[in-house]
Amino acid sequence: MNDIIEKFVNKTISNVSVNGELLFSFTDGTRLHVSDDGQSCCEHRYMTTDDNLSYYSGAQFLGLEVVDGGRIDSDYDCHDTQFLIVGTSKGSFTCVTHNEHNGYYGGFWIQARTSYWN
Repeated sequence: MNDIIEKFVNKTISNVSVNGELLFSFTDGTRLHVSDDGQSCCEHRYMTTDDNLSYYSGAQFLGLEVVDGGRIDSDYDCHDTQFLIVGTSKGSFTCVTHNEHNGYYGGFWIQARTSYWN
């Protein structure tokens, strides 16, 4: 993942959003997709953020750090979290990757890929 992320350092963000994945669109027409691709049976994976992502339009992308979160266990389910801390020239924001599972599965597999939009 780091090789792909490094190609985007210092590019200007035109838009960033979270909708099942973290998606950056850059002013040069490239996109960076970051998601948890470790889906197994009996799991529900998703990504959230509480930050105002529109604020980061026009910022330079500086990098991404993955930090382990915690686990909440109940009688029948487990809820694991992992944080994606995104650095920009306007400061950082945090996304949370969630994995709700039956206790047998678990873990994360954060992946990055690229695409073009113009």
